[in-house]
Amino acid sequence: MKAKKIPLRKCTGCGEMKDKREMIRIVRDSEGNFSLDFTGKKPGRGAYICKNINCLTQAEKNKGLERSYKMSVDKQIYNQLKSEFEANE
Repeated sequence: MKAKKIPLRKCTGCGEMKDKREMIRIVRDSEGNFSLDFTGKKPGRGAYICKNINCLTQAEKNKGLERSYKMSVDKQIYNQLKSEFEANE
């Protein structure tokens, strides 16, 4: 029997390749709103980050979300994502 392929995604913070199910998806919808997607099913453009607040901080420093979405991301959005992250921990 053939082994099942595990989907890998790259963290925008630390840059490590990990299993998709071990990560949190950051979604930008058609209106330009950002939110965390813990289910991986929300519609919109997604970028992945480890389930670690340090990776979100590191993504802010190295402009990981800016590269993923090819647009500037306001500091207010990072603060919103951090508070959403802490609320769901």
